[in-house]
Amino acid sequence: MNSKKDPMGRAIADYWKTKKAERLRVFSPMFEEDEIPLQTLFRKYEDMPDIELKALDMAKGKTLDVGAGAGCHSLVLQEKGFDVTAIDISPLSVQAMKERGVKNVLEQDFFTLKGQYDTILMLMNGIGIVGTLERLPKFFRQLDNILAPGGQVLCDSSDISYVFEDENGMIDIPNEMDYYGEHSFRMQYKDTIGEPFDWLYIDADTLKENAAKNGYIAEIVAEGEHYDYLARITKMSER
Repeated sequence: MNSKKDPMGRAIADYWKTKKAERLRVFSPMFEEDEIPLQTLFRKYEDMPDIELKALDMAKGKTLDVGAGAGCHSLVLQEKGFDVTAIDISPLSVQAMKERGVKNVLEQDFFTLKGQYDTILMLMNGIGIVGTLERLPKFFRQLDNILAPGGQVLCDSSDISYVFEDENGMIDIPNEMDYYGEHSFRMQYKDTIGEPFDWLYIDADTLKENAAKNGYIAEIVAEGEHYDYLARITKMSER
């Protein structure tokens, strides 16, 4: 990623250096303008939501932290003695993680990564990087390449059907939407504007169905307070 098109990385770098930052703005055709609170990317173990704590407590063996951002999860596991590798496509985020003390950091796209891992962490709606349901088979084929025998993926997501609930409590999905969890976003920090990107919010049943189609089992191991959940994905043939 070009650092001049890296709003999140620039925001993370500013917050790391000064402990303050301007708004990291998020735009989408479907939603009102939002923002990502930078301090949440730097939170300590005791400040993390229960779903993330559960995932960190379930981690085992050689661990990959996907879309690691500022490295908060990697640092927790590193302190526990884990062999953890953090990856992110943002060069400025990667530099900040190195400065924060994450030992193994790569500027790396998940879909071209090589190696084998016992645990793959995809937190803070990390499975969203898949982008669309159509790309899920590609995601599972990459798991075939990098998930060690007996390994697990721990990922969280949200069922955002509630966004489309009308005043009568009925879910009213716009006709033009193929799947209500597929969205496009763009970020801005100061004068740095990123490229548009697809992001997937996948409900638990759809994740289970697609995992089964691709030779995997997805189990829901924890549920959050706002339609979010933690899933554990394992290879079906190893059951």
